[in-house]
Amino acid sequence: MTVELSSVQRRARIHAALGDPARLAIVDALMLGDASPGEVAHQLDLPTNLVAHHVKVLAEAGLLARTRSEGDRRRTYLRLNPDTLAALAPAQLRADGRVVFVCTHNSARSQLAAALWRDRTGGPVASAGTHPAARVHPRAVKVAHRHGLTLDPTATAHVQHVVRGDDLVIAVCDNAYEDLTGNVQPRLHWSVPDPVRVDTDAAFEAAYTDLAARVDRLAPTLTTGADHG
Repeated sequence: MTVELSSVQRRARIHAALGDPARLAIVDALMLGDASPGEVAHQLDLPTNLVAHHVKVLAEAGLLARTRSEGDRRRTYLRLNPDTLAALAPAQLRADGRVVFVCTHNSARSQLAAALWRDRTGGPVASAGTHPAARVHPRAVKVAHRHGLTLDPTATAHVQHVVRGDDLVIAVCDNAYEDLTGNVQPRLHWSVPDPVRVDTDAAFEAAYTDLAARVDRLAPTLTTGADHG
């Protein structure tokens, strides 16, 4: 997965502008409404000359805009630029087909990730393994059930029988990520420890928690072909 350097540089400038506590406080103060520099200085108990300096830095980073009052034309108001704040989010990832989670045996991590994705997004999803087991691990079924998800104990499959050309493939284990070097290659790698090695309820719960957090981070950044139609 590649990230445009220009996007990273822009975000770095914005982060640098927000790196001072006073500037971050000014942004917070303008989050829900506009204010004059004097009002900001009074609200934050800062000298007006210091506010002027911070406003200049924030404006140069594109975070703030100055507007002239339509009433008292001598008065200036500061307004937050929400588009600049939105630019702090990482670039979106495009997926024209399904999301397919892959691990070695397709018996735990990939199954849990697919169930989480289906639950969180309702989008098309599948799972597979590079060396699939005969059945889903009972502890994976158990932890899924504990969190309100359902796994089919017999639904394991090989990547070659599942993955299609337009799928977004995510390897959720190191072995699968390193093994997939042919026509099926993952676009993302999640290094989730194998709970089967430990084979305790706690290990499977930890894997579930790790996968849930990653799914929740990825889901808002993913765009599909339908989003661009």
